[in-house]
Amino acid sequence: MKLSREQTAFQKRLGHEFDRVELLQNALTHSSVSSATREDNQRLEFLGDRVLGLVMAEALLRADRGASEGQLAPRFNALVRKETCADVAREIDLGAVLRLGRSEMMTGGRRKQALLGDAMEAVIAAVYIDGGFDAAQRVILSLWGSRIDTVEADARDAKTALQEWAQARGMQPPRYVETARTGPDHSPVFTIAARLATGEEASASAGSKRQAEQAAAEALLKALGPKG
Repeated sequence: MKLSREQTAFQKRLGHEFDRVELLQNALTHSSVSSATREDNQRLEFLGDRVLGLVMAEALLRADRGASEGQLAPRFNALVRKETCADVAREIDLGAVLRLGRSEMMTGGRRKQALLGDAMEAVIAAVYIDGGFDAAQRVILSLWGSRIDTVEADARDAKTALQEWAQARGMQPPRYVETARTGPDHSPVFTIAARLATGEEASASAGSKRQAEQAAAEALLKALGPKG
């Protein structure tokens, strides 16, 4: 089994040359193109999530030896969440080498955040199985780079930050209302409005309700400006 020219180039961007190239090919195979003889990357994704978590937990402890668990937890969540994994995947152009079914290719699967995040975790698992923990740790720390040192001391997600902003002012928690849904059933786009009881609101659109809610909360926090 040989890697394609594109997959070989991806190895260089990743920073790991595989001895067992089938592991990389497996990690790049989405369920939309799997078959009885071609396994998809979902099992590797499960493992990669845990490997990433261990590497990040250890890195954060080293980076700030005086931080409490309460400070470390939100930083950890910010570094391992799907959005961050997808950002890293884009930086190494992982989408270009994904093996996708026709339906996913037709709907922009190579750019989908959830799909890229899952594939990034699968690739991490493939590196771990192929080269061991040290190899996986080296790849992760290289790809995540300055994110570890610059992650905000209070890296709450936007929804949590907005809720705490409202609670600190004796207000009811913000509401999230779906105001529109467009696109085909297999690839919908949701528009969500984040609303405060005092009337302020902001909207955002994304391919999942969760992502749209987070984006709307972030937009509202920015709109609140110095009041936040």
